Amino acid sequence: MAYLDNIAVFVRVVELGNLSAAGRDMRISPAVASNRIKELEKHLGVRLFNRTTRQLMPTEQGNVFYTGAKQILDAVAEAEAAVTALSGQPRGTIRVTAPLGLGRRLIASGIPEFHDKYPDIEVRLRLSDHNVDILKEGIDVAFRLGVIEDSSLRLRGILECERVLVASPDYLERRGEPADINELIQNRHDCLMLRFPGSREFYWILQTPNGPQKFEFRGPYDSDDGDVLTEWALGGRGIVNKPRFEVEPYLRQGRLRVILQQTPPTPVQLAAVYPHKKLQDPKVRLLLDFMAERCQRLIRDALEPRSPDGPADTAAKKPQHA
Repeated sequence: MAYLDNIAVFVRVVELGNLSAAGRDMRISPAVASNRIKELEKHLGVRLFNRTTRQLMPTEQGNVFYTGAKQILDAVAEAEAAVTALSGQPRGTIRVTAPLGLGRRLIASGIPEFHDKYPDIEVRLRLSDHNVDILKEGIDVAFRLGVIEDSSLRLRGILECERVLVASPDYLERRGEPADINELIQNRHDCLMLRFPGSREFYWILQTPNGPQKFEFRGPYDSDDGDVLTEWALGGRGIVNKPRFEVEPYLRQGRLRVILQQTPPTPVQLAAVYPHKKLQDPKVRLLLDFMAERCQRLIRDALEPRSPDGPADTAAKKPQHA
């Protein structure tokens, strides 16, 4: 078992690029991770990494060993999944990632409840608005909100989410409310964009009489955190393109207003993506079922019309499920 642990540490170091990150991920100290790598190198009689001050790069032998080591760990994981499927007692660790805003609102708050139901399953959550390579980084499930294009992954659609362009009343009073897309462009409105290396949000896709069209917009600043964009919009700093369920509380409070309702942004899909091999893992299926139902329920509740003195109007039309 110690040898298998050493292999697992080696694989995570390759995937994450340094000992500290691998140690944190596996809940061991960098010193322990380093010792396990040294034990593995001694056993194999080769150097597995070229060490720099910031990163560990696999040697030629390390790259060859990684391919076989990954296959070994995948085979063990599949065997364990098959056993737990027969026993009816799923256990183990699930690595999950989600965008910051979505993760905070819908995913993170549900993980303690999921663990209460399945105490033998550990969930390790990573929140980031950056694109995460889930195959390279060993992620089991990624929740995403947007256009899902990676055909190497399996996809489970959860919900189609309406998007809206919103700005604060102060901003619209100061700059004027654009009557159409041409005014939005010609008057050079401040558009708040989500941008980071590898981002595809350098444009907005709006629904026009001629169908969906891409438009490039500019603003004085942008961010890699979607919630920061919302805060800027609330502060009167510009126009933001957001899923409606995220800004619905501010719309009800009058702190934000929807603009260009005749040419809104195209909807985005809330989905879970995961490697093909994870389909048969009982603990992954349990998490997908749990989070899909939870996300649908919370988004539906957030969008339910509410009377001034009462609860949500349950007769309202519900969002269309993906």
